[in-house]
Amino acid sequence: MRVFQEQRGLRVDGICGRQTWSALVEAGYRLGDRLLFHRQPMLRGDDVATLQRKLGALGFDPGKVDGLFGVMTAAALAEFQRNVGLTADAICGPVVVQALERLGAKCEGPLSVAAVRELENLRSAPRTLTDRRIVVGDGGGLHALVTAVAKVLAVRGAVVNVTLHPDPSEHAAEANRAGAEVYVGFTVDPETDGCTTAYYAGHRYESPGGRRLAELVQEVVPATLDLKDGGIRGMAVPVLLETRMPAVLCELGPPSLVVERTAELAEAFGAVLAAWVATAGD
Repeated sequence: MRVFQEQRGLRVDGICGRQTWSALVEAGYRLGDRLLFHRQPMLRGDDVATLQRKLGALGFDPGKVDGLFGVMTAAALAEFQRNVGLTADAICGPVVVQALERLGAKCEGPLSVAAVRELENLRSAPRTLTDRRIVVGDGGGLHALVTAVAKVLAVRGAVVNVTLHPDPSEHAAEANRAGAEVYVGFTVDPETDGCTTAYYAGHRYESPGGRRLAELVQEVVPATLDLKDGGIRGMAVPVLLETRMPAVLCELGPPSLVVERTAELAEAFGAVLAAWVATAGD
């Protein structure tokens, strides 16, 4: 169980909870096992991720390779169908799978279409925080810190939303609805004595903007506040998987130190976000 959790970018606790069970189910699907199409709730699984990678390898942009059959995946599939002379109904069945295999779409590549698009969006965006849309999320127990970070970012000119919902999927949904350009989430761990930052990585894809932001957090925050550097890690937990923009999740501890140094932490994260918007697309 722990090996599977590690491989899937989940929290490694050896417990088959809701997230691990969902990942086990999703891992059982192979492309061609079922019809794939857009619906609510979205179809999820490794077969969807394979479809996304294959479409991306042929130059069609399905969005982030996340195993979620969303609007962008449907649009990319329909465009592929039109280009190969099939009915553009955005349904992936046996004929589409055969067409993908016939064209020899490869799942490997130095950089996916989605990653290229994300980098281009970062390069073309303003290099300051002024009017940049940011969502800051409290994963539990860090309301004061989240509020302080939001205030620091607002002073720097950002348009900031704060989300306090206990369900991380709701954090992702709120960030998506807000059209956020970046999401920063915070959690506290009594067993942690430093700072660790996660970004989205899964299904042989990683968010370049998310990784760069995670690197900046770890370069700045532990050194500024004399915290243990827990490093960065690619993960596929819900809030990172389901956000459509670059996102990071910062785990901080111990709680007493976070409380004592809330103001300093907020200023450090303000500096991190300012550096990220200035350099993320380089």
